[in-house]
Amino acid sequence: MSIFTKITTLLSGLLLIRFVLSKFFAWPVSVQAFIEMAKPIGIDPTFFRLFTGVIIMIACLGFLISFYLLIRNKVRTQSKELIYIVFFYLYGIGAMIGALLAEFILRDEPKLPLVIIALFIVITSIINLLYLRKYDILSSLKSLSEKK
Repeated sequence: MSIFTKITTLLSGLLLIRFVLSKFFAWPVSVQAFIEMAKPIGIDPTFFRLFTGVIIMIACLGFLISFYLLIRNKVRTQSKELIYIVFFYLYGIGAMIGALLAEFILRDEPKLPLVIIALFIVITSIINLLYLRKYDILSSLKSLSEKK
């Protein structure tokens, strides 16, 4: 497995820890951001903040689990590990695209550092997925479903 894949996967997980903590521990900057973003869609800012925290926590744990699986060097064609990693990359991409949409649609003015972090995670996850194509992801899914 490439060192780029391992480093960017770990870095993505570590970056998201800060955002999980800010949402669950109600850091003032996070509370204010969700008050601003909840207004246009008319939902409770606390629910929105905690719901987003759960989504980001799953992405964070997914990247950290993927990193663990990558450093074990057990990822290969027709392995459950490959399917887990692909799922977590796709989930992380979806979560970060949602974060980008929230930044640009729900905020009065998007925060550039948040946009850069989300773009970093999306771009590196796409690159890592392209790298993982060599493991023939579709045949892995097919072989795992046939084993049941």
